[in-house]
Amino acid sequence: MTVDNDTQPAPAAQPAGGFDNDNRQAGSVGDAARDYVNRLRGGDMGSLPAILGLVVLVAIFASLNDRFLTTYNMANLVIQASSIIVLAMGIVFVLLLGEIDLSAGVAGGACATITALMLIDYDWTWWMATLAGVAFGAVIGLAIGSLVALLGIPSFVVTLAFFLALQAVPLKLIGSGGSLRFNDPVLRGLSIKNVPASAGWIAAIVIVAVFAALSLWRFRSLSSKGLVHPPLGLVVIRIGVLAVIVLGLTALLNLNRSPNPTFNISGIPWAAPVVIALLLFWTFMLTKTRFGRHLYAVGGNAEAARRAGINVRRVKITAFVICTSMAALSGLLSASYTGKVSPGSGGQNVLLYAVAAAVIGGTSLFGGRGRAIDAVIGGLVIATIGNGLGLLNQAAYINFLVTGGVLLLAASVDAISRRRRSSAGV
Repeated sequence: MTVDNDTQPAPAAQPAGGFDNDNRQAGSVGDAARDYVNRLRGGDMGSLPAILGLVVLVAIFASLNDRFLTTYNMANLVIQASSIIVLAMGIVFVLLLGEIDLSAGVAGGACATITALMLIDYDWTWWMATLAGVAFGAVIGLAIGSLVALLGIPSFVVTLAFFLALQAVPLKLIGSGGSLRFNDPVLRGLSIKNVPASAGWIAAIVIVAVFAALSLWRFRSLSSKGLVHPPLGLVVIRIGVLAVIVLGLTALLNLNRSPNPTFNISGIPWAAPVVIALLLFWTFMLTKTRFGRHLYAVGGNAEAARRAGINVRRVKITAFVICTSMAALSGLLSASYTGKVSPGSGGQNVLLYAVAAAVIGGTSLFGGRGRAIDAVIGGLVIATIGNGLGLLNQAAYINFLVTGGVLLLAASVDAISRRRRSSAGV
């Protein structure tokens, strides 16, 4: 008999990638650095390989093409990466359980079709049409999760069946060879409009200020209670790094990037705030809520989690609902970028790129280890490869070869890290 998770304590499970590394006592920044090196040696690589890979890719493409680091191309890169990142963010929840969702890509296309039809045929407002698309995605996730959790059918088989079936939705509603215009001013504006420069600066300053306040408050709270905590120097360094990244990107994207000197294009693309908001929300859910702790526990050892009183079935169903709901949002971002929805929306390599992004970012294929930020880092890697090779006018097959090689390297790093952690008893 499964005991409800509200009545029994959950097992102590730590999120992967260093969520609770702040709780390690370190006398100085040097001690913290040595502790981090020791964790790397023990196999806790986190997103470090992906970050280093992203830096290398940027350096290579910047050296081969002087247009790569232009503000115009950087803004395009953000827009191109947004749909991949959002879909990968949803995939992370399923991968944390050691499961897979092969239908997420086409589910996003089907949900975008529902939204487009509500806008065009029924004249719904953008937010009502968006809710309809996301709700349809949630229903798909509920069906998949129920079949996996309640009937015990392998997720590979269930989602493969849904992958085939969901392609019929846009094909039936749109027709073979047809398309629906996705020209709602708000939804289309996610890709073609930008945040006003003043609003972008205000948001950037608020993000840095809030992060600094929360970091310093947590440091003071832990130290006053005599609990383990990081050194103050490390806290200040983290705040400084975030400030440099956020304020630097804001300054870069607020520059006029129009090729035409008589026409001004400046500001952060609206797709970026959407991704940031989702990142903050899901990071909070994974790190600060009971559901997040239970998700990591089930992914680490489902049987142990069940014995500890966690409702494993509920956690699995919820994870699939989140995944397909995020797929719906990803489908909307993709339709916003292309300006249309067609029967092929969400097909081809969309899902493969999203899974690759999650794995490249540091999420383990074996379950129990991963973060929402992994999707962002991995999505930027995937988008950078496509964007950079496109500027170099390389053939399409080169993109597939490079992306496949990067994914294989990331999976190898994950397997090696897992083996090292096992040998170290972690």
